[in-house]
Amino acid sequence: MPKVLSPSGSSSGTRHRRGRRVTSTLSEINVVPLVDVMLVLLIIFMVAAPMLQRGVQVNLPVARRSAVIPGEQLFVDLPASYRTDQRVFIDKEPVRIEFLAERMRQLTLNRTDKRVYLRGDGAVNLQELYEVFDRLREAGIQDVGIISRLPEEQ
Repeated sequence: MPKVLSPSGSSSGTRHRRGRRVTSTLSEINVVPLVDVMLVLLIIFMVAAPMLQRGVQVNLPVARRSAVIPGEQLFVDLPASYRTDQRVFIDKEPVRIEFLAERMRQLTLNRTDKRVYLRGDGAVNLQELYEVFDRLREAGIQDVGIISRLPEEQ
């Protein structure tokens, strides 16, 4: 809203003043450019976020008969890099082998189906697979399935 200033003092002797002077002050923020920038940033992040998510590369062993697993299950991935870093992945979450039993206890605490499926890389040896089995048994999981792929699947 413009501010109206009245002349100060008497009007006699002031030759350069023409009466009332109007000044405007900017007391409002223009939010249209702010909203435009925020929408552009939102679109950039919505496009970039799926590109940042990567899974773990696991080459499953081949089996002649494989069954489809129904429903939402809990998967433990054992990648070929397990030998160097001692890490497994619980649904794309990296977990060190020392903390696997505790993390599995936390995840299966409120679940009725305490079945876990193990996806081990074909390059992982049997001893490393049994280390993971032992940690799962420490967590109280007795039903562990091993995932394989059919020969025609790639």
